[in-house]
Amino acid sequence: MFRKKRDVSREAEAFNKGIQDLKVSSDLSENIALMKKLFENVDIMRYRFVLEDGRPDIAIVFSDGMVSSSIINDSILRPLMQGGKLPKGPDRMKQLTGAVVEINESELTGEFSKIVGAVSYGDTILFADGCSEAAILNTKSFPLRSVAEPDSEKNLSGPREGFNESIMQNISMLRRRARTPDLKIRSLTLGKRTQTSVMVCYLGQVVHQGALKEVMERLSKIDIDGVLDSNYVTELIREHRFSLFRTVGYTERPDVVVGRLLEGRIAILVDGTPTALTLPYLFVENFQASEDYYLSFYYTSFSRILRMLGFFMTIAVPGAYIAIGSFQTEMLPTSLLINITAERQSVPLPAAVEAFVMLITFDILRETGVRMPTNIGQALSIVGALVIGQAAVAAKLVAAPMIIVVAITGITNLLVPKLNAPVIYIRLFVLVLSSMFGFFGFTMALSVVLIHLISMTSFGVPSLTLDGDLKMGRVKDVAVRAPWWDMITRPELLSKNHTRMKPPEGPDNA
Repeated sequence: MFRKKRDVSREAEAFNKGIQDLKVSSDLSENIALMKKLFENVDIMRYRFVLEDGRPDIAIVFSDGMVSSSIINDSILRPLMQGGKLPKGPDRMKQLTGAVVEINESELTGEFSKIVGAVSYGDTILFADGCSEAAILNTKSFPLRSVAEPDSEKNLSGPREGFNESIMQNISMLRRRARTPDLKIRSLTLGKRTQTSVMVCYLGQVVHQGALKEVMERLSKIDIDGVLDSNYVTELIREHRFSLFRTVGYTERPDVVVGRLLEGRIAILVDGTPTALTLPYLFVENFQASEDYYLSFYYTSFSRILRMLGFFMTIAVPGAYIAIGSFQTEMLPTSLLINITAERQSVPLPAAVEAFVMLITFDILRETGVRMPTNIGQALSIVGALVIGQAAVAAKLVAAPMIIVVAITGITNLLVPKLNAPVIYIRLFVLVLSSMFGFFGFTMALSVVLIHLISMTSFGVPSLTLDGDLKMGRVKDVAVRAPWWDMITRPELLSKNHTRMKPPEGPDNA
């Protein structure tokens, strides 16, 4: 009678109050009954062993499809069935995991909250009659994507590895590159229902301590039912939540993450996603690429300047065309003004409306190409742009100069893929003010964007600094990249440990 009442009360706790306070019972049947109630699923496999006196004495529970069958058969079932007389007594579970079961990693626990999380993540649970603790045995084996170069971050030179969806494999790739005990990793769990593992990585002697403290505080305040991707974390911890610009970086390349850690930054890895977050995030990182550090500093400096120029052109060209062509026409050479005016004679729409419609049409084609299969999407984007542009000019719906402006805008947009989302809105904002106030509106719009960038911070670090202090040490890796032998110090804003390398000795070969 007492046993039955106790079972009912434990089941009521499991369903009404959750499993946080549930403990493993010394009665095997009670534990198995509770596991059946918690996991009413066909994929949860339960095995009970009749070892002596005609009643079950040991049981294992695991999730089919997430475990290695060979490990269970060879390292758990066979030793238990062929091990002769199994140990008894108060230390029975320790003896089973230490001398009978052949598993490289095991953990004893008396809490059902840990047991539920372990079963859901591919571990096997070992229960024994008379033990108030269960053993969590590492039997994980679920399908994972192989390590490959990320499609969105392909490089001309450098490593070809990219993160996948396994957080432990991602950590191992970081460990292989940063072979130092100074690499610190903090683990926490986010999501009340998904119980997603999150790792915070940094170099203890290099990290920006203020940013680290702020990151841990913000992560500890997250209270959400599930975290399925790193962007959940990004939106929950970032500053300036309504800003178009990112204050948290992202990458799928382990070499980029280690490079950021060496500068004093922090990396956040989320289980189930190949994207790592890096912070603090500076605005100049939008124009940097990992291959900048694997190729000649002459070439990469020129490429970085082109990216910055491309960002300016993609947000400014449509607005500048409208401002100058419709208001400040005296800024154009006479011959060019005559040609543009002649082209616009037969076009029915005002230039501003024409620019707005063409930019929206271009964005529709681009988005359609992204969502379609790769081969079809590329063909659709190119052919669609050519056909629509040529047909619009032939039908006298759009002037030819506007097609050129939109084409320049679209091409330069490809130079800064990290700024795709902000560019769409900023470009239209500049276009609207330019259409209303001419060149004054154009400069006012750019000034608003610049002021916003200067006011932004990322975990206490300014995203963009324009304080007039142009010390050479502060700009060696901004608009251009200095050679490695000249980048002796780390960025001052990111780390108090400024020394990166010992100054090279030897004659100056300049």
